[in-house]
This record gives sequence, C-alpha cells and structure tokens, in this order.
Amino acid sequence: MPDPSGFLRHGRQLPARRPVPVRIADWREVYPPADEELTRQQATRCMDCGIPFCHDGCPLGNRIPDWNDLVRTGGWAAAIEALHATNNFPEFTGRLCPAPCEAACVLGLGDDPVAIKQVEVEIINRAFDRDLVTPAPVAPATGKRVAVVGSGPAGLAAAQQLARAGHAVTVYERDDAIGGLLRYGIPDFKLEKEHIDRRIAQLAAEGVRFETGVDVGVHVTAEQLRAEYDAVLLACGALAGRDTPETPGRTLRGVHQAMEHLVAANRVVSGGAEPAVSSRLRGSQAHSSRSGKVSTPIDAAGKHVVIIGGGDTGADCLGVAHRQGAAGVHQLDQYPQPPRTRDADRDPWPTWPWILRDYPAHEEGGERVFAVAVQEFVDDGTGAVRAIRIAEVTVQRRDGRRIVTPVPGTERELPADLVLLAIGFEGTEEQPLLDQLGLTRNGRGAIDARPDWQTSTDGVFVAGDMHRGASLIVWAIAEGRAAAAAIHAYLGGLGTLPAPVSPSARPLAVRP
Repeated sequence: MPDPSGFLRHGRQLPARRPVPVRIADWREVYPPADEELTRQQATRCMDCGIPFCHDGCPLGNRIPDWNDLVRTGGWAAAIEALHATNNFPEFTGRLCPAPCEAACVLGLGDDPVAIKQVEVEIINRAFDRDLVTPAPVAPATGKRVAVVGSGPAGLAAAQQLARAGHAVTVYERDDAIGGLLRYGIPDFKLEKEHIDRRIAQLAAEGVRFETGVDVGVHVTAEQLRAEYDAVLLACGALAGRDTPETPGRTLRGVHQAMEHLVAANRVVSGGAEPAVSSRLRGSQAHSSRSGKVSTPIDAAGKHVVIIGGGDTGADCLGVAHRQGAAGVHQLDQYPQPPRTRDADRDPWPTWPWILRDYPAHEEGGERVFAVAVQEFVDDGTGAVRAIRIAEVTVQRRDGRRIVTPVPGTERELPADLVLLAIGFEGTEEQPLLDQLGLTRNGRGAIDARPDWQTSTDGVFVAGDMHRGASLIVWAIAEGRAAAAAIHAYLGGLGTLPAPVSPSARPLAVRP
C-alpha cells in the first residue's frame, strides 16, 4: 500500500539547480543528482490512484505508481525493472520529456502534481551507478535481418526491441555519431552525451550493429538495402525547419535556423567541428574520436541575439547564447503570455495545459517578449543584419488557419547581430531515399503509416517524428517500440512485443 498521507506531509520539491554564475561557465547539466531522501519523499506523494491517469498522459504507459512505491520503500533495483519494462531509455525521458504524465496526475487536480519526471531520472541514475543496467538476454537468432535508418530515440528503441527478439539489426546514421537529435541537437546542459554513449554500449552488447557516416539513399541505395534486409524501418526524424522566406531581409548574414546554431555549438562542446566523411562501426560504440577546441561559425559571443520562437528549441538557443557570452538576448513569441496556472475551461484536466513554462535558461538571463512578430530583418548596409523590426500582433484561427494581424502604431526595432529562427519544423526532410522507395510526404511533411506501421511500400515501416511530425521524445520511443512489435510480427517472430501506441494514437486533448 502507498502512504495514504504522503501528499499531505510533503509538498512538491525539486532539487536545487546549480547556481547560475557557475553553470553558465560550463556545459554540464543544470541539475545535480538529487538527495535520496528527497526523492523518496517525492515518490511518497503518489497516491496510487484507483484510475492512474498518468498512464494515459504517458504514451509509453509507464507504470508510474508501481515504481513510485518501490522508490518510497527503497526498492531501487525493482524500480528500475518496472521502469525498463515500458521505457527503453528513462535517462533520456527523465531529462528531456516535458512530462505529460504530470499534467494528468490526479493529485494535480487540487495540489501540485507528483514530481514523476524527477523520480524517474533518479531511478535510472542510481541504476547506472549501481551497475544494474546490463545487456539483456537475447532470444535465439531468427535469421531475419532488419535495417533501421536513423539513430534517434525511435530508431534506437526499435533496434533494441528487435535485437532482443533475436533479429539481426543494423542502425544506419548519416552523421558521425549515434544519437540523432539527442547527439547534436540537444545541448549538454540538458543531456550530457555520456548518457547516450553508455546506452549505445548496451545495445552493441545485445547485438545491434551501427553504421555511421552513411547517408542511406546516397551512399547506400534503397534497392541495396531492401535486397540485404528482410524489413526496413525509417526513423529519420523531422528536421526540416520552418522558415520565413517572405520576411524582408531573411537572406541577410546573421539570420540562421536555430538548429544550425545548436548543432554547431554541440560539435564544439564535443571537441569537433565537421562530421567525419565515413565511419562504419560494427558491434561497438559509434562515436568518432575528436580532439582540439574549434570555434563555431555561428557564435553569440558579444552579440545582441534575437531568438524567434518561444518553445523548447528557443530555450535551448537561449541557454547556448548565455554560455557563449552573448551581450544580450531577446526571445520573441507571437502568442500572448500564457497564464501561470491551468485554465480549466480551455484545457481541462487531464489534458496538456497551455501555461507559461519557465526553463532553466530563462533564469540565466534574457528578455521574453510576447505577442509580437518580425516585420523585417534590417540591413546594416553591408548585407548583414543589424536589427529586427517587430510589431505587436493578434493571433486568431479561422477555418483551421492561423491569422496573425499586426497592431498599427506598435512597430519598433530591437538590436540584432544574430537572429535564430526557432519556429518549429515542417516535417521530415526531402531526400533521395524517399524517391527511391516511392514515398511522398503528406500535408504535414510526414510519412503516412498503415495500421501495421508499414508505409505504402511493403516491408518498409516508419516511426517517430518522421511519421508523427516533430513531437516529444516519449512519443518517439513509444512509436519505436510499437513499430518493432509490428516488424516482429511481419517477420513471423514467436510471441508478441509490447506495442504501446498505434499509428493513429494522439495525446490527450479536448477535441473542438
């Protein structure tokens, strides 16, 4: 039984972040490990509800009340078993997921929700510290071969599930190191890369092979891939950044996509600048060696930076700009400032609420400006940006379309030596592989899947952001697990693998 009065005796509390002056001087993670007693107290707040809506908020179906109670009673070894039963990579979700499970927590109806995400990351931290994360037993070889294209969380989750089922799995990555967006898209102050490396070592020990520096569709054709493998999973992400080509001055020097900035900065932190031409590694960590400190071509040092976009990617750019020594930063959002607490009429529990979300980077400095939009990138006379002209705006929706209207008389300029576009993604990138497989992007820039996760081309499956569009890491892992279950069935594998979601599954939401 859980502690029936735990939530009455303990309020929600997270571990203290590292002091701002200390953390912006390096790239280490913002949060230090939490004290064990604090973690157990937070787990004690879980009420083990009769109907745990946190299960519905989480697409993985994590058995949250189970491992909360195990942590409460000190059963850390059993807690990681319960956590790994539904989640291949809790060290990623515990650091990066915005925690829709917490939005659906029953305690959140009248109090602060349980700190589910914090408990999760402490379980996996202690599991690694105590050598409880080891290669899992692998079923006898089936003789079937599967190619996974893309090494982000969806591809890695599918690869691990299929390898453990006895299939021979090869993961192809066009970059020089495994991890997809986790590797070079997420700053180290949110996810230090040792967490990726040690998980890759586990997958390699379970038989997964890694091929890096291989752009499938260019270095290896789709025809070659299909001839060599019994099934192919596409998990290439959704990295086509949304742009504003119609805005005057967009082509000025100093105006960049956010991911150009983040990837360049991450390569500097990793000790390298350019990806390796090719690195084909089998049965070992796919991590190219790098040495020396190099400067990034997109550096915020000493510059007035403007970040357009108020979401996760914009906050990542903000944190990077602080650590690079920006002179000042403005982060713009075209929507009005959200409320601090849930609007029950707009977003009733247990749906994901529209509220103001403060990231650690906002504590570090910069100014957030709401309800504005860029009217022009201003030229300094040499072809470089010197400022942006903004105006206050109203945003309405008509017939499913977003209408942004400038408010007359509100225009003003902000100084800008570096402008970063963090306004979302348009889906998966156009690439030769799609043409070779006869696949086309839908209206969302994604690749459609049939109910069995196959694309319109038999034997070719799709999962993660490439299928869903840019989404949460927890959805990527869920789709990877579900697609693996479908591939296992397609290959005639014995038994069934967990399939937490279907291709048509959507987050909890209020339908208009």
